[in-house]
Amino acid sequence: MLVNGKPGNLISIRDRGLLYGDGVFRTLRATHGKALHWPLHYLKLQHDCAALGIACPDEALLCAELDKVLVQHPDCVLKLIVTRGEGTRGYPPPVAAAPTRIWDFSPLPDYPPEWATQGIKVRVCNLRLPAQPRLAGIKHLNRLENVLAAAEWNNPEIAEGLLLDADGNIIEGTRGNLFMVSQGQLVTPDLSRCGVAGIQRERVMAWALQHGVTLQVRDFGLEEALHADELFLVNSIIGLWPIRELEQRHWSQFPVAAQIRHDLERQGA
Repeated sequence: MLVNGKPGNLISIRDRGLLYGDGVFRTLRATHGKALHWPLHYLKLQHDCAALGIACPDEALLCAELDKVLVQHPDCVLKLIVTRGEGTRGYPPPVAAAPTRIWDFSPLPDYPPEWATQGIKVRVCNLRLPAQPRLAGIKHLNRLENVLAAAEWNNPEIAEGLLLDADGNIIEGTRGNLFMVSQGQLVTPDLSRCGVAGIQRERVMAWALQHGVTLQVRDFGLEEALHADELFLVNSIIGLWPIRELEQRHWSQFPVAAQIRHDLERQGA
């Protein structure tokens, strides 16, 4: 782990990331000493920092720190955390806080390879996401909703849970973005009220544009999803997982998801 460029795993108890979840993060995959899709991750980091009024660290500085990590851990899961930094007691953010930079790394997860081709079993979470447009789309450090939702089951056969909002609209998975294939169109939930907009979601949306596939960003509920031709989830670690089972509905063919996964993997970094 690197904290502000130095090896270590300690931060101040006055750090606002610890006290209030006042910060943002990125999770990315490293393969053969290369952080996949780093430029997209940095652009999203800039966007999320700006949304919270946090000074985003310079890309050259982060790249230098990233290189240090990759030399020792060429194949791993990387997590970059940027907090607002240290402050005094109280919610109001300090005027001139120096952001804290944390690089963490862990082994690549050993997911069953068939999940990428044969699909996964998914459940609907009981927890409902509240609306907060100011934070919508941002990968901020306040992830208690995801923690509580992921604690709802311990069945290893269930790989993921879907999160709905208070109105019954599907928003995302506990750790990834959702897409629906319906009558030749791609549909993904509107994240203007809640949820996290990941870079793999952006990549799939760009794929649709490049291939002339109609893409809709809109609300839809569980009933419509259960009648979809395909459903799949994406994030930067898993890539793309089709959904083979949700509620009492089963799918066995995922031609669109397979094509998207193939094309995105070919694009590499």
